[in-house]
Amino acid sequence: MCEQCTRRQFFERNALGGMVLAGAAAAYARAADTRPAAPRGKSRICVLITGDPQPGDRNWGADDGQIAAVKARLAEAEKRLGDVELFHGVSHNPDETRAVLAEAGPDVPVLAMNVQNFAMHSAVQPVFDEGRAMAVFALPASGHDWMYVPRWRRAGRRVSLFASSDLDELERALRLLRVVPMARRSRVLLLPPAQGTERARSAEEVKKFLGVDVVSVAEKDFDDLITAADPEAVRAEVEAWTRGAKKIMEPTAEDIEKAARVSVALDNLIAQEHADALAIGTCMGWLPRGFPCLGFTRLRDRGVPAACEGDMDSLLTMLLFQYAIDRPGFQGNATFDTSRNALWTAHCTAPLRMEGPGGKDAPYLLRGHSEVGGSGCVPEVQYRVGETVTRTKLVNLDTLLISTGKIIEVPKVSVHGCRTQIVTEVRDAEKMAVNWSSALETEDAMTLLHRVVFYGDHLADMRHLADLMDLTIIEEG
Repeated sequence: MCEQCTRRQFFERNALGGMVLAGAAAAYARAADTRPAAPRGKSRICVLITGDPQPGDRNWGADDGQIAAVKARLAEAEKRLGDVELFHGVSHNPDETRAVLAEAGPDVPVLAMNVQNFAMHSAVQPVFDEGRAMAVFALPASGHDWMYVPRWRRAGRRVSLFASSDLDELERALRLLRVVPMARRSRVLLLPPAQGTERARSAEEVKKFLGVDVVSVAEKDFDDLITAADPEAVRAEVEAWTRGAKKIMEPTAEDIEKAARVSVALDNLIAQEHADALAIGTCMGWLPRGFPCLGFTRLRDRGVPAACEGDMDSLLTMLLFQYAIDRPGFQGNATFDTSRNALWTAHCTAPLRMEGPGGKDAPYLLRGHSEVGGSGCVPEVQYRVGETVTRTKLVNLDTLLISTGKIIEVPKVSVHGCRTQIVTEVRDAEKMAVNWSSALETEDAMTLLHRVVFYGDHLADMRHLADLMDLTIIEEG
């Protein structure tokens, strides 16, 4: 949707819109005036072992064999993830911890493991003093220090507990810990205006709380990229989309070519600016040049979050989830059917590879955009019935709205609403509808409506991430 406006209304507001866009753009540093960021590189994580190994036949603690198994699994995870670098240290007291942290580097998050009863309790105080995020991995019977972790969290520390004999939890902890340094090195492009909650629209606030740099791109600069798109690349994009489609319905050859040209231009923009994500608040203004919806799909499939309607809350949600679970999100509008205990999500762009860049493409149709007379070219993606999903959005930079559900219906051809649609069974649709977005103090329709859907149940992961990033979780429904 476009802020409740039709295409005609949008263009009638061009004069006023130009002044608004100029003011909005002034609030952000221009991408053209800032040096493009270098490729991100690996995220360092400090692995901190507290205490000395204990005998293998007695006492509370971990023995040499257990510690060796943990280190081997960490080495495997480091290799599998490919984007983390582990720094190992041992500590028996706060002074030793401070020395390990100094060598690991500033702001590096910590994965701590206690191997001697009560050795961790005082040794980790410097982690808290320096405001670092810390995951605590606690093997059964390895000591009693695990019980302090929830108390530290309630005191406002950025800490989460992984109490398990399953060594795969170590990789899970690394995945979530890496979100913190990856966000700090992220560069997000915005074609103003930004939409969403007030704090999410502020580049200064986003930088302060997440470390993400948000820079603006002038519409003319992107228009030039559309014009300069390589004809061979455009033809290849057209061929890929038409060859893969189950059916081409409303779009003409010209519609598809224009959308493919914008897709190539978006790809070039991301590469030119070394950007990690993109939000566009002026989508409807591009329609004569081509629809961006195919391009958004391509970016998300490659692991580059892209948000419609300048929705910064949804964009930052997609960015954090991309780093945490390596999966793209389906950003969309909500509508309910309480008679079926169902919640729909619908939008005119959606990723094909909901299981990540290495996954298979979902089936899709090529359709005209639902809200502008069926013109242009957008994907109607047909997701898997029976799939468990997580529906979520980070709002105000500090609160995660979240719920889970199961896809029970996907239309063969959508009619009302946006083109890509899923109908999901939820825990309590009536309760969700009545309380929808009650945590938000705004009347803006897009900010209230949008959620981002991910394949899989990630509620437990997000509870951990909320602990590590000092977020509040609100379970919807």
